[in-house]
Amino acid sequence: MTDSSAPSTPAPRLSGVDIIRDQLKRLPNKPGVYRMFGADQELLYVGKARNLKNRVGSYAKLGGHTQRIARMISLTRAMEFVVTETETEALLLEANLIKRLKPRFNILLRDDKSFPYILIRRDHVAPMITKHRGSKSIKGDYFGPFASVGAVNQTLDTLQKAFLLRNCTDSTYEGRSRPCMQHQIKRCAAPCTGEISISDYRALTEQAADFLRGKADNLQKQLVADMESAAGQMEFETAARLRDRIKALAAVRASQGINPAGIDEADVFAIESQAGQTCIQAFFFRAGQNWGANAFYPRHDSDDAPEDVLAAFLVQFYDNRPPPKLVLTSIEPGQSDLIADALELRADHKVEIRAPQRGEKLDLVKQAATNAREALGRKLAETQSQTRILAAVQKTFDLPEPPRRIEVYDNSHIQGTNMVGGMIVATPDGYDKSSYRKFNIRDESIEPGDDYGMMREVMRRRFGRLKKENEGRETRPGTWPDR
Repeated sequence: MTDSSAPSTPAPRLSGVDIIRDQLKRLPNKPGVYRMFGADQELLYVGKARNLKNRVGSYAKLGGHTQRIARMISLTRAMEFVVTETETEALLLEANLIKRLKPRFNILLRDDKSFPYILIRRDHVAPMITKHRGSKSIKGDYFGPFASVGAVNQTLDTLQKAFLLRNCTDSTYEGRSRPCMQHQIKRCAAPCTGEISISDYRALTEQAADFLRGKADNLQKQLVADMESAAGQMEFETAARLRDRIKALAAVRASQGINPAGIDEADVFAIESQAGQTCIQAFFFRAGQNWGANAFYPRHDSDDAPEDVLAAFLVQFYDNRPPPKLVLTSIEPGQSDLIADALELRADHKVEIRAPQRGEKLDLVKQAATNAREALGRKLAETQSQTRILAAVQKTFDLPEPPRRIEVYDNSHIQGTNMVGGMIVATPDGYDKSSYRKFNIRDESIEPGDDYGMMREVMRRRFGRLKKENEGRETRPGTWPDR
């Protein structure tokens, strides 16, 4: 006879392989995305599968896993699934979830800032030229992406010299009664005060657009012919202006480095791995012109194969960016055909992913690979230096381990006005500029120039927000809570 008053023994909590095997019984043989969660609903991993039952079943097998995967399985406490129509849809959903949720065990693209464009605005009688980030909601012509703001600024600088396009706001334009300094230094044609007719100014705008579309050769020939014609008619001031524009155009083209004749639109990626870290160097070519380069350092485990790192990088990289028609890589990424199908679905045009073996395209990839090697070497040297610095901080302050994040605060004001606070962040990988913050001082009771009062407000706002965002959440030992 059983004593009903005796306390019942709680059923053992399933974990790891047992959880996976339990879920396996109900999974369909269809494509989809799966998520693995640890304790306290911590997201461990997001994956996609052509066949969910087969893919998840591979985790239920004992042995044959890398150390990272084995640890991930052991930490699993729950799983969730989304069934999709095709594997391509699963790949796109996986990339989106990884970028948004940043799971602990996935390969992550760290630097996910949007790339800048050059915009010729068409919502005004006198179009302006400017750099642009974000959604393309403004009426006008967009040219890009450029690799960095520096590349855009350099191109804009020389384009203004060549085409004399305005960069002022519409309100400034409407309020002008005489030409500004930009006109005086020959960087604007001053349509605002009638120094040039609107029709002639729009002709300059079209020339600038043609240049950015890759029609530089025809444009330069036409300008040379116009300059010679003006000189022949004794219009030396006009000829001098055209000469200056030709020089500016030549400077733009020279600053762009290699401009391969056979490539109109392409992105070039080369991957280099050393000491468990990886650099992916990217070159951008649009309209037959080199629009800059950038280096990325994805987060991944040391036993991830380079082709898998490159595949994960490409899918995340193009998650919110339009892919070009041609993507050149130093090695064949994993599942390249599937990735190409996914990019075509998003871009609505054919996308080719190719690891070239000969010719000019191979030369481009080799140049990118050289840059990747050098960039990774510099990164490793900086990391080693940073490690030594943090070890010294640990010793100086008698810490149990080297700090993983250091925040530095400072205040600034102009004779008591325009008070602001600033925060910079250092990590084992160096300065984390994406975490930098600026605080406009709001407390009107703070006396002008009161540095202590300013710092008090900055501290309260910084840590008040941190506490609010992480209220009721637990973090893994040794990690910093989400900002």
